Amino acid sequence: MGLVLRLIVNALALWVATLIVPGISLRETTGIYAPDAGAVDSQVSVPTITALLIVAVVFTLVNAVVKPIVQFLSLPLTILTLGLFLLVVNALMLMLTSWITGAVQLFGAEYVVSGFWAAFFGAIVIGLVNWVSSLVTRDKTWE
Repeated sequence: MGLVLRLIVNALALWVATLIVPGISLRETTGIYAPDAGAVDSQVSVPTITALLIVAVVFTLVNAVVKPIVQFLSLPLTILTLGLFLLVVNALMLMLTSWITGAVQLFGAEYVVSGFWAAFFGAIVIGLVNWVSSLVTRDKTWE
């Protein structure tokens, strides 16, 4: 149950980042044809919940497998910057998620991060959404 909840929270955080941060978007390559939408190629990318969940799975796997290794290797720099370097690590994990979803395009889902600063601010937004959701979903019993 905890893994499913983490996946839903990550999907929510990734969606909020696409809404707030310019330069981050979710594309689905099997978009809906809409000639009057004003798009250059007349194809509108309409992301679905399925595409968002696929990207959330990739993001969760990147954070579970790659992020601990990068955090361990960057420990001296993290200590030197009093933990601020972890924001850079989180931005790099978001960029890695973007690269993986762009290269593989599982079921047509692609999470696009346009550059480092978009990834940096996206990581801040995702971290804040994860923090707020952990406050909401935390067990309220006193032990």
